[in-house]
Amino acid sequence: MDYVIARRMWQLLEPVHAVVYFAPEAREAYAGAGLKGGWMGYFASRAAAMGTVPPEMVTATFYNFHPRMVRRAIPDAWTFSTPEKVLRARLDVADKALRRLLGPEIGGEHVRAAAEIARRVAEAAEPTGRPLFAAHAALPWPDQTHLVLWHAATLLREHRGDGHVATLVVNEIDGLEAHVLIATDYETPAALQRANRGWSEEEWAAAEDRLLARGSIDASGLTDAGRRLRAHIEDTTDRLALPPFAAVGAGDCETLEAHLVEINRILTAGAAVPFPNPMGLTPAAGV
Repeated sequence: MDYVIARRMWQLLEPVHAVVYFAPEAREAYAGAGLKGGWMGYFASRAAAMGTVPPEMVTATFYNFHPRMVRRAIPDAWTFSTPEKVLRARLDVADKALRRLLGPEIGGEHVRAAAEIARRVAEAAEPTGRPLFAAHAALPWPDQTHLVLWHAATLLREHRGDGHVATLVVNEIDGLEAHVLIATDYETPAALQRANRGWSEEEWAAAEDRLLARGSIDASGLTDAGRRLRAHIEDTTDRLALPPFAAVGAGDCETLEAHLVEINRILTAGAAVPFPNPMGLTPAAGV
């Protein structure tokens, strides 16, 4: 199986997962769990599967957020709430947001079929060396079909993300430099990345200087070496994300893709995820 299928699956599964980051339901749910502010809700809800971890663990596993941004939320979040309460709140956000966005289609064939296949893919993924995925894989599966799909999308995006972080580390690209490379390639505005990940203009400029010295960028953007580096990072990430999809086979992946395209059409029409966004996600082709 061609490993680019893993990138296509990310493009189609990520919007299903990411509704929890942009849903208006999130603020009330996390406040109800005791958290203070949107970013505390983000950091605590994504990290809660690992337990009451310190900010250093969140910085390490999330990788591209400024440590001071993480420290504004963690560990204070664990004095206001508990991982169990936060995880319940996050699932409630997913439930309410998907019900609102999908409407009557929430009980339809596209959601049912996608959930069944995506769960089998997620259950085929190996946790070794993937801390965020492993933590989320240890959580119980929800009962409702649309939440099974959301949980599977969550598992597979964290599985891919762990592999992406490993690839960046091996290629000696830190979290901020990864943002600069993406922004230089015009996939997402630099100002958006800085604002959403907590980096200052001075820190951004210093990262540009490091990549300039490395030969990855120049005054006009990515160099040939920089484009090769980016392609290598993305291709390696895809290759590392492929095994669970290969385990279920090309036929089921094609079926999953067809159902996810229809689900994404509904999510895109409902502005479930804004474009551009800090994840570098663009509207999936065919949607």
